[in-house]
Parts: sequence; structure tokens; C-alpha cells
Amino acid sequence: MTKKERYSQVIQYFLDTTPVAETELVYDNPFQLLVAVILSAQCTDKRVNLTTPGIFNVYPTPQTMAGAAFDELFPLIRSISYPNNKTKHLIGMANMLQEQFSGEVPMTVEELVQLPGVGRKTANVITSVIDEQPNMAVDTHVFRVSHRLGLVSKKATTPLAVEKELIKNIPSEYVHRAHHWLILHGRYTCLARNPKCGECGLKEWCNYLKKHPLS
Repeated sequence: MTKKERYSQVIQYFLDTTPVAETELVYDNPFQLLVAVILSAQCTDKRVNLTTPGIFNVYPTPQTMAGAAFDELFPLIRSISYPNNKTKHLIGMANMLQEQFSGEVPMTVEELVQLPGVGRKTANVITSVIDEQPNMAVDTHVFRVSHRLGLVSKKATTPLAVEKELIKNIPSEYVHRAHHWLILHGRYTCLARNPKCGECGLKEWCNYLKKHPLS
């Protein structure tokens, strides 16, 4: 099977089984999504979704969050991983939005990564989810699933290398959905330690299963 055929089969599977694929983070506008994604680093979406309503109730806009004191915001996110750093990042991010972007969330990766707490992965999430840009955020799930399915080569040992290979091979109109396809598959089926291979619909194309056949 050629790489082109492999991609075609995997994409068709997801189109048939998960035509609508979206982030599981709960948000109402780009600013809320940006806050949620910053908080989601090394933390589950479930925990973030339990935390953000309290934050947005007090700080619904960049302007209000920019005026927050550390000791005021910290208690609202103390249940999130790395709350000290993330509190600083959120306040710094909101201030930069106010000072450099007129209080609006920019929609280019190059601009977004200037914000405190925003790396390439977060910027790719924001632009692909909000604007459906063909950008691929590579988290641990995307990284794992891409390798197990043989979508990327063994030489793709960094998130950026995986991102570039996926972007090269996935038609641009599917990239923003493919990000969620791979994340959700990794989150619920292709688990890191005990993948649910028996109930996986991608067995036919899985390199991992060839090396670890079902008993």
C-alpha cells in the first residue's frame, strides 16, 4: 500500500464515521477558546471545561482579564496543572491583546505565538478551529496515532516534523477536521498503554497492530 492510498483510506474512514469532528473544549468566542487552550496544556479538556465557566463569569473579555491581579485570577484556576505559570500567561496574553491587537484574537500563527503561553500547537488549534485554516496542531494523541497508522515516517520524531508530513499529505480542505479525527481517535480508541484494537475500525491500515497482533 502506498502512502497516498493509506491516507486516502484513513481519511475516507473518518469521513464515513465522524463527518463532524470538533474540539471538546467549551467556548463561545475566540477569546474563550484561547483561554481554554492555554489552560489545556498538560491538562484534560474535562478539567478545563469545569474551570472556565468561573473564569469567564469574572473575566469575560481581554479587557477585564488584562486588569486582573494574580491573586484574583489564581484561585479560579488552581485546580488546573501549572496554575502559577498559567495565571501569569493569561494576564500577559490579555494585556498583549489589548495593547497590540485592539482586544481581538489575531488569526495568524505568526501573530498568535507572540502571546504569552501560546506556542505553535496552540496557535494551530485557534486558527484551525475558529477560521478553519489548514493548520495541524500536533499533541501527544496526534503524534501517537499518526505513527501507529503509518501516516508519518519513523524519522518524524518531533511534533513539527509530524505536522509537516501530515500537512503535506492531507488535502487542505480536510486538515482542520483531521486534527480532531486523530485527537479523538487517540483519546478514546488508540490509547497510549492499552489501545482498544479490537474495536478499532482502522485495523486494516495499522502498523502498530501488525507488530502487536490481537491474542
